[in-house]
Amino acid sequence: PAPKEKYDPTNPKMNPLNPQGLKPCCACPETKSARDACFLQNGSEEGKCAELLKKHVECMRGLGFNI
Repeated sequence: PAPKEKYDPTNPKMNPLNPQGLKPCCACPETKSARDACFLQNGSEEGKCAELLKKHVECMRGLGFNI
């Protein structure tokens, strides 16, 4: 039998949650920029950016990315 093709979240045929075929770097730009701005302003201080990070992870998972 043919080897099973590895899951590719950027392939719309494999991942209907990502019909545009976005790569992780280009997905969820709103939550990504808010998260990045928070980390730049606050560093990695515990909890300061937790809510923004959570929203970005939820957005990425909503597009079928396994993070």
